[in-house]
Formats: sequence, structure tokens, C-alpha cells
Amino acid sequence: MRPRLQLPPAIEEYRDERWRREGTRQIESVYDAERFIDEVGFAACMTDSRRSGPSLYVAVCGRRDAVMPRNVQKDPEASLAWTLKDEIVARGNVYYAKLARGKATFIAPRLVPHFHAVWGVRRSDEPRRLSRTARAILHVLRREWEMATADLREEAGVKSRATFSRALDELQAAMVVVPSAVFYQPTFTYIWTLAVGRFPDALRRRVDRGTALREIARGFLAGAGMTVPGELARVAGLSRPDAGLGNRALVAEGYAAMLAPGTYRLAAGTPTSVRSSDSHE
Repeated sequence: MRPRLQLPPAIEEYRDERWRREGTRQIESVYDAERFIDEVGFAACMTDSRRSGPSLYVAVCGRRDAVMPRNVQKDPEASLAWTLKDEIVARGNVYYAKLARGKATFIAPRLVPHFHAVWGVRRSDEPRRLSRTARAILHVLRREWEMATADLREEAGVKSRATFSRALDELQAAMVVVPSAVFYQPTFTYIWTLAVGRFPDALRRRVDRGTALREIARGFLAGAGMTVPGELARVAGLSRPDAGLGNRALVAEGYAAMLAPGTYRLAAGTPTSVRSSDSHE
């Protein structure tokens, strides 16, 4: 784990409020969770304070220094975050899947077209960009619409569980397949379905890549107040050049100010600008 950069106190306090790292604003219900995701644009599921960015788990804890315990099964905060994740998946109001780098991510509906413009695989590109196993799973889902994990694996003819899991992760990262429900009885299983079935308008909306990078950067900066070198790339799963393109587009429109190479801050006068008493800001 790389050391965390020291941020100005005003920025940390801004993030406390925006990312629900305060006991007075912590998440207690699925309605709180969906509102939180809508406010921040996108968030991780179970990351803790050792990783930057908004996180459902940290927001459930309501603490800036929240750290995931080793025995998560007996931890009430981790259990609540996991239960809320299952409820969010079942309700279908928020996009949830393992996206870039296998990171479980929630996306507010307004940003789904922008994430899809960066990572999505269109049907015409599937033969070239998806593995044979992923295409076999997708063929079954397009016929059956939704299936439990074991049934889907059997119908797709995938003998190796590891190969099947990798292919499912590939389909999630391509924003083609999402989980639609989770069951624990009689055995634990996810129900898988086509992403376009849950978010048809968002996934069919065409957005150019430049606009997508700008809006993803805007979503992060609005909640973070400031971003330091490499931070947006790590949180959103972007490459550093793409993160830079997004941030510089915000500077061009006056939404952000560049303080140093790779360091951007909300511009004074924006609706979400950070108030600070620091004399140099």
C-alpha cells in the first residue's frame, strides 16, 4: 500500500462531509446508500480509509479512519455494508458491478453512459474484444435473460470454475453483464442478467470519450474538493493520461484550477467550491 499524501485540513473536512465520513451523516439504510451514490457519482463498495475515494463501507462507519477488520463476518459495520450492497443490487436503481481492475463499484445512473463510453464493449466489437468463454456465457444470457451462477456455468459448458469466474469478471468490466440479485439459501448464489436490461437508456446513449473523461473527473472532484497526482486514476480505474485529460477539460471550462502538475482543485465560485481560511488558497 503506497503512503497516503497529506491533504490540507480544509480538503479533509470537505471530504468528511461529502463522503459521509462523519457520525452525523453515516449511512444506515438502503435509501441513504442510494442517495450517497447519487451525490458522489460513483463509489467503491468495501474499501476502507487506506484507499482514497468515496466508499460505502466508510460511509456506513461514518469515520475518516475506518479500517476493515480481519474478521469481517462478526463486524456489524462490514455486515451492514454488505447487506446494503445486496439490497442496492436487488432494487436496481444504481449500477453495480466489478469494473476496471476488478473493483466492485457503484455508479449513479447519470454517469453510466460516461463509464460505458470508456470501458463498455459494443456488440459489434464482442468477437474481437471478448474471450470465447465470455461470449459463451453471454450467448446463454441473451437467450435466458437471467440465471443463477451454477445454472449459467452449466448451460455455457464451462467446466473450470476459475475460468468461469474470470469470464464473468470480463463481462462485468465490459459493462455487458451485472448481478441482479443475491441469495444465501439454500446455497449462496448471484443471479446474473444483461446490463442493458436494467439500464437500457443509459447504455444506449452515445457519449464521446472526451466528454466521458471530463464528467468522470467532475464526479470525483465535486466530492473530493481536490485531486493529487494519480488519485483520480486509482479511484476511477483510468490511466493517468486519461485522468489528466478529464481534469484539464474541467480547467478549460473554469470548473477546476490546476495548482501544480497533476494537482487540481475546485475553482472558486463553483457551486461545490471548498471554503478555506488558509491564507495561500
